Amino acid sequence: MSAGRSADGREVQIPLQQVAPSLTTPLSVVPPPHRPANPWPPGDPTPSPGVPAGFLPLHGGFRDHFVETPESKYCCEACRLVLCQPRQTECGHRFCQSCINDILSRPSVVCPADMEPLFKDKIFKDVCCHREIMALKVYCRSEANGCQETMSLQQIPEHLNVCAFYEVPCPLGKCKERMMRKDIPDHLSWKCKHRESSCDFCKTKMPLTDLQKHKETVCPAFPVSCPNLCSFSSLPRSELSNHQHDCPKAQVCCQFHRYGCTFKGLNQDLRTHESASAAEHLRMMANRNSTLENKVDDLKGELLERYKVLPALSSRLSDLEKQNDELREKNRQMEQKLATMQKVMSSHSEKLLETELELRSLRLLRDDVENLRGTLDAVRTRLTSLEQGGRSGTGASTHTLASLETQLNRHDDMLSVHEIRLADMDLRFQVLETASYNGTLIWKIRDYKRRKQEAVAAKTLSLYSQPFYTGYFGYKMCARVYLNGDGMGKGTHLSLFFVVMRGEYDALLPWPFKQKVTLMLMDQGPTRKHLGDAFKPDPNSSSFRRPVAEMNIASGCPKLHQRRHHLHQGTQPNHNTRR
Repeated sequence: MSAGRSADGREVQIPLQQVAPSLTTPLSVVPPPHRPANPWPPGDPTPSPGVPAGFLPLHGGFRDHFVETPESKYCCEACRLVLCQPRQTECGHRFCQSCINDILSRPSVVCPADMEPLFKDKIFKDVCCHREIMALKVYCRSEANGCQETMSLQQIPEHLNVCAFYEVPCPLGKCKERMMRKDIPDHLSWKCKHRESSCDFCKTKMPLTDLQKHKETVCPAFPVSCPNLCSFSSLPRSELSNHQHDCPKAQVCCQFHRYGCTFKGLNQDLRTHESASAAEHLRMMANRNSTLENKVDDLKGELLERYKVLPALSSRLSDLEKQNDELREKNRQMEQKLATMQKVMSSHSEKLLETELELRSLRLLRDDVENLRGTLDAVRTRLTSLEQGGRSGTGASTHTLASLETQLNRHDDMLSVHEIRLADMDLRFQVLETASYNGTLIWKIRDYKRRKQEAVAAKTLSLYSQPFYTGYFGYKMCARVYLNGDGMGKGTHLSLFFVVMRGEYDALLPWPFKQKVTLMLMDQGPTRKHLGDAFKPDPNSSSFRRPVAEMNIASGCPKLHQRRHHLHQGTQPNHNTRR
C-alpha cells in the first residue's frame, strides 16, 4: 500500500496493483514531455507463487538498471538479459523461463549456445542462481522521474509501494490522468475534475462535475424566485412548496367549491370573497346536508328491507350447503364406481380382443366347411352320374368310380375333422363369451326339471359350470353341482362345490389358494330368501394346492342349507369321493 493526501487533507491508501498498472497491464498513455516515461515493461499477470504481481517482465529477463554490471553467468543465453526465473539445461546453460518455453515450442529443439538437443524433462529450476540474482543491487524503476534509491532486486515491489516518484493513476478512480505519488495531494486539491467539493448553499459534499447540476435541480437551499412573480423574489427551493399556499399571487379555488361555489381568483382576494359570501356558503352547506340526510334515510329503508330477507337467505344458504355436501358424497361414490368400472373394462378389453380373433378364425373355418360341403355335393352328384354310367359295364368307368369313392371318403374324413374343430371352437367361444374375470360367477342352470330327473335316474350325477377367474391373470375356477345331492346330502339336498382348475398363469400365483369362498343358492322369487355359506380354504387340503391335473378335488357343501361345519370335499371327475 502507498499513501497520499486528498483535497481535504485526508490520507488516501493506494495499493500497488492500483497505483502501478505499468507493472501489471500494458500501458499506451504518452507521458508528459517534462519527464521521461517509465522504461520498465509491464509485469507477468500470472507470476509464480511467492512472487509479487507486476514484478516479473512479460517476456525475457530483467531490464532493471543494476548498480554493478551483472556477471555473464547471470545472463540468459537467448535474450542476454539478467535471468528471470532461471532454468538450467542438461548441457549447463541457463535461460529465462519464457525464453526456454519459446525454444521448446520450436520444431527443432536444440540449445542455441552449443546446438545440443534439449529435452523438457531434463530442464530444471536453478534456485541457487535465482537467489543470487534477487540479491543484486539495482536503481529504483522510477529513476527517470528523479528517484536515486538503490536496493536489491527482490526489494523493488516493497519500495515501489512507497516511492514518491512512482507514477500512479488518480486515486479517485474516475480521472484518467497519471502523476507521481508525491504530486497526488496537489492533484486532489485543485487539478482533478472529479475531486470532492461542497455545495455553497446546502454544504453537501459531491464530485465537482456534479456540483452545477445539483444546484440547478435538487439543492434545497438554492435561491429560486416565485413562479407567480410575487414580492418574494428569492427564497430557498425547499420553502417554495409551502410558499405556494400563502402566495398572494397564486390562483386558488374557494374551499366551498365542493358545495357548489364557483369562485376562482388570486389568493389575496380569497378572504374578501369568503367574508362577502358567508351566508351563501351556509346556504350551500344546508342544502348539501339536507340532500345527504335524504340519502341516509333511503339507505336505512333499503337496509331494513334487506335485513328482512336475510333470514330466508341464510336458511336457503344452509340448504344449499347440505345439498352441496350430498352432491359431493354422491360424486365421490360415482368416482369410486367409475374407477371400479374402468378396472373391469380394462380387464375385459384384452379378453374381448382375443374373443374377436377367435370369432374371426371361427368364421373362416365355417367358410371352409361350407366349401367342403359344396365340393362334397358336387362329388356325390358326379358319383351318381358315374354309377349310372357304370352300370353299362365299362372297365374305365369302374376304375373312375373307385377313385371317386376314395376321394369321397377322404372328403368325408376332412369334413368330420372340420365339424369337430367347429364344435370345439363354438364351445370355446361360448366359454369366452360367458367367462367372468372379477371372481364372481352367476350360474343359471337351464332345463332344470329334466336335468334333475336325469340326476335322480343316475344318468347325469353332476354338472360343471363354465370357468371363471379372479382376474385376467388370476386363478381359474368353476362350480360343480349335484342336483340330487352327494354324500350326506344324496337324495335329500342339493350339493354345491367349488373347484380350483389348472390355469395358464398358475406359475405366477401364490399357492395354496387362500381367498374366501362364498356358495349361494339364489331365490329368484319375490322373497329373495337365498341359501348360502362361506368358508376360508384349508391350506393343508389338496383341493387348494396348485393343480397338477385339469382340476383339483371339489370342496363345498353337500347340504347347502347347513352351516359350515358340514363342509366336505366333493367328487372328482372319476367319481372318487373324499370326506
